[in-house]
Amino acid sequence: MKYVTLASLKALLIALGYNCEVAKIYKKIYLREEAQKMQKYLITSEEFYTNIPEIFLSKMNLQLKKHRPSHVLYRDKLNQNYSKLSAVFAEVCAEYKDIKSFIHQDIELSKELHVSGVHLTSAQSHEIVKAKESNLEVIISTHTHEEVLQAQKLGADAVTYSPIFASPDKGRPKGVEDLKELLEICEIKVFALGGIVTKEHVDMIAQTKAYGFASIRYFY
Repeated sequence: MKYVTLASLKALLIALGYNCEVAKIYKKIYLREEAQKMQKYLITSEEFYTNIPEIFLSKMNLQLKKHRPSHVLYRDKLNQNYSKLSAVFAEVCAEYKDIKSFIHQDIELSKELHVSGVHLTSAQSHEIVKAKESNLEVIISTHTHEEVLQAQKLGADAVTYSPIFASPDKGRPKGVEDLKELLEICEIKVFALGGIVTKEHVDMIAQTKAYGFASIRYFY
């Protein structure tokens, strides 16, 4: 049932004598159920969470309780107190037993803070093996099919693939059809990323075989 197209479901409903309004209702129910099955990857930003420990802690708690993501990444490329805020991040996430926590780029800091894993940049594929040998889960950023297949070959646990939709300063969006093509040729878990800011975007990802979706702004 999961990969039956919505168009074929709608056609079946109409053929059975249902009107279009019923088909539309079924579509909404189907999309909601598929979206709920997907893993949700919350990515932090300095703009929203700030680099002030007390505010960061408060906002993180609020957003985790509100959205209940399955995965969370602390990312702040410009913060001079990155290790300090990373410790606050790890402390908050430790209170949620069903959430996997990740630190951006830094394998040693990820080990030190006992988070679930590390999220590597696309330029860090050579560090996948090292991170795995440190008993860390590894998610790595990818932007091409080739990068995804390389991450899979090197033993990464999952990738983010982006940008799916238009996103500021991220280049031309790849689109859902390209994502579907990728998912037919890889076995690694794929989080769709890039420009996912509305329920409609999530619904579109839910119609693919993606493991989940990742976003910054969706979780504000």
